[in-house]
Amino acid sequence: MSIELADPGPGEVRVRIEAAGVCHSDLSVIDGNRPRPLPMLLGHEAAGVVETVGEGVRDVRAGSHVVLVYVPSCGSCKYCVSGRPALCTTAAAANSAGDLVGGGSRLRDGAQVLRHHLGVSAFATHAVVDRSSLVVVDPDVPFETAALFGCAMLTGYGAVTRTAGVRPGESVVVLGLGGVGLASLMSAAAAGAWPVVAVDPVESKQRLALAIGATHACGPEDLDALMNEVAPDRFDWAFEAVGSAEVFERAYAVTGRGGGTVSVGLPHPAAVLRLPALSIVAENRRVLGSYMGTAQPAVDIPAMIALWKAGRLPVDRLVSAVLSLDEINGAFDELASGRAVRQIVRPGASTGNRGDS
Repeated sequence: MSIELADPGPGEVRVRIEAAGVCHSDLSVIDGNRPRPLPMLLGHEAAGVVETVGEGVRDVRAGSHVVLVYVPSCGSCKYCVSGRPALCTTAAAANSAGDLVGGGSRLRDGAQVLRHHLGVSAFATHAVVDRSSLVVVDPDVPFETAALFGCAMLTGYGAVTRTAGVRPGESVVVLGLGGVGLASLMSAAAAGAWPVVAVDPVESKQRLALAIGATHACGPEDLDALMNEVAPDRFDWAFEAVGSAEVFERAYAVTGRGGGTVSVGLPHPAAVLRLPALSIVAENRRVLGSYMGTAQPAVDIPAMIALWKAGRLPVDRLVSAVLSLDEINGAFDELASGRAVRQIVRPGASTGNRGDS
């Protein structure tokens, strides 16, 4: 399918997409859990190479390797200036409308305007994005790894280090071992948490969790028994990475006095939580949301890459398959099944190029 992509306008950049992750946030648009204006070109977790820059862009040049970020930022609203770009009001409005922050779309299929997904739309050979939607990275980071720093790692690492501020020796449990859950888990291990417990019904994901930093892993039905063994006072931190109100309530139930429960999944807009209200005050409990990990991408992406280079964040292990663009529908089926962790689309990859990384 051929789609017309406009040239970058002022403050914008054209990027050749080299790798894009298939994420539940994309699937949530398809299944209606995340209502967005349609038609929309999906894909928001990606890495690539800058080809051209628009007027006013002076700190990025053609040939730069970049990680794309799914929340752009205006730099001037109260959230941006206070170091919370994930809450940028201009970006929130643009992302909800399927626009770039400069206004409107750069995508067309004939006379039909196509909407941008989270300011990126990476399931394509090229994308035009706002300058604030990218972070320049070293060219020695493989694209398939670099892409993951833009969403899965940014969200999971940020949830652990910025939203929760997990300290060495604190106990952590992660419920849901998709890309973001596993990113949270490895980040908790890197932060010195103990124990780090991974929970998921899929045994292959449990095994992967143990290989990248979990001290223990189990299915949901065995969590209580394992908790009584390794965290008899319940956990200091629980991270819900499923996007389910029911699972969040379960995560809250396994945190102890003074503990915190962090939601990094995206539940259906109609979902409602039911929590024992008295415990929030009487036990000094914390309930925290973590959109984009409360991260500062320009700071946190280089920090994560440094930890990856030091061997403390085994990001490469999250890649479960490398696919071509024409395999994208099958990739979503695999994601919906619960088996996949992170499938990577390479626009130049040949059909059938699958394999563990």
